[in-house]
Amino acid sequence: MNLNIDAQKQQTYDAIVVGTGISGGWAAKELTQKGLKTLVLERGRDVKHVVDYPTMTKDPWQLPHGNKLTEEELKFYPVQSRTNWVSQANKHWWVKDTENPYTEVKPFDWIRGYHTGGRSIMWGKQTYRLSDLDFTANAKDGVGVDWPIRYADLAPWYDYVETFIGVSGRAEGIPHLPDGKFLPPMELNCVEETFRDKVAEKFNGRKITIGRVAHLTAPLPHDPSRGVCQSRNMCDRGCPYGAYFSSNASTLPAAAKTGNMTLKPNAIVHSIIYDEKKGKAIGVKVLDAETKQEVDYFAKIIFLNASTLGSTFILMNSISNRFPNGLGNGSGELGHNIMDHQYRAGATALVEGYEDKYYVGRRPNGIYIPRFRNVGDDKRTDYLRGFGYQGAASRTEWQRGVREMSFGEDLKNSLMEPGGWSIGITGFGECLPSHSNHVTLNKDKTDIYGLPTLSFDAEWGPNEKAMRKDMKDSAAEMLEAAGFKNVTTYDNPDNIGLGIHEMGTARMGKDPKTSVLNKWNAVHEAPNVFVTDGAAMTSSACQNPSLTYMALTARAAEYAVNELKKGNL
Repeated sequence: MNLNIDAQKQQTYDAIVVGTGISGGWAAKELTQKGLKTLVLERGRDVKHVVDYPTMTKDPWQLPHGNKLTEEELKFYPVQSRTNWVSQANKHWWVKDTENPYTEVKPFDWIRGYHTGGRSIMWGKQTYRLSDLDFTANAKDGVGVDWPIRYADLAPWYDYVETFIGVSGRAEGIPHLPDGKFLPPMELNCVEETFRDKVAEKFNGRKITIGRVAHLTAPLPHDPSRGVCQSRNMCDRGCPYGAYFSSNASTLPAAAKTGNMTLKPNAIVHSIIYDEKKGKAIGVKVLDAETKQEVDYFAKIIFLNASTLGSTFILMNSISNRFPNGLGNGSGELGHNIMDHQYRAGATALVEGYEDKYYVGRRPNGIYIPRFRNVGDDKRTDYLRGFGYQGAASRTEWQRGVREMSFGEDLKNSLMEPGGWSIGITGFGECLPSHSNHVTLNKDKTDIYGLPTLSFDAEWGPNEKAMRKDMKDSAAEMLEAAGFKNVTTYDNPDNIGLGIHEMGTARMGKDPKTSVLNKWNAVHEAPNVFVTDGAAMTSSACQNPSLTYMALTARAAEYAVNELKKGNL
């Protein structure tokens, strides 16, 4: 008996953080810096900054098979490869679908990376704030439930997060896309500047700005270990300079520096331990990915940051007498209201008259066109909410020679000169929360560890489909107004999940009867359990969401520590 008590003491911490990605790294940093002995559990292998980035400096000719997966390799990645982003340069970051299966009642692209840092190594770094246009939208439109917070609640935390991670961007004074704490912006190229000016002139001041990205364009005084962006645009391999924000380069080193973090990789958290007598969660159950042995860890507070669907899986798989349908699922909303951003609809054009101009480097960023639909006097009757655009102008490179019939000296000479200019913009559209879009536990299909898997039943609704047509048509309208040539629209239908902005399934709300989390991201029915990743989102807005996850995490961590000190948790 004494041995068991001793063992439990050794496995007891002040706090447990599940996951090391965008939000998990932030939870680890905040809790450790506030003095809590914190156990950080990562289900995948350990990845150390720089040391474990095997392709970070490889040139194209050093990558086998033209950087494409072989037919044999593709068998392991039937879902991950749907994106066309999986390559020889980054294949080590993506999960093997054969080892991590799931069920698609309707097609769902679940794009995952299981390792220290998670998708913070591979993310697109676009960082935008939500505004009260977004936080009040559900209440205004009678959709889903109302957010329990407003912009004023999150604004100081946006400031705090941006100052730490480093965000380059330009202040534009747009009320529904609030400005932040910006490093110097990256530059638009000459064609993009023309596009910006023409659109502003012909569309009543509609804005085009450089993307706001978590890339250092100037040194961070508080973190000299991170270098500035070198415009290599090889970000998804891992950045040896630490120039873009990742958990590996930023938050996890900050947490480690405190001496309060214990990081355990290969630790698959599959459920939360709920004490019926105490009426609260007391720890987590972990399967060791290498030994397959079970171990329990204990703490006073638990932060779930395993990704939207990973965190929801853990809650759904945490069954007790008190919670027969999953921890904190008294509302019946756990697993419901899946959202993502729809994209792959927009337009392209050719640009004449700039043949004597070029640009320096490979800028890992593009232009951003903030939402202009259903804002102010712009009212649509065919759909709610709106979309933004991301895109860029560039000159074609040597690849165009693949289609040429020339050879010898003529071919070589032609490839030494840049090709013509083109420009393209792609819409990112908001998705309404819908109870019918959901995931459930599938105990009949298990993964390689024998754990249940998820079954997805989600699809775009009528609102998204109506918006999609406008995403395409409005893109063409702006390109034509700018005087560009051969404007071509496209609409390549995508499944939910392909945007890799999956959100919802454990939403925040004011009422425990209709939501899973309260305004502090704590589970209504188990208030020492916090969920601060994408699962918490009550609506999706149309902006990239990762900055909001970070701000929610920092805010929740301060609240949790204060409540812990008061003895309320």
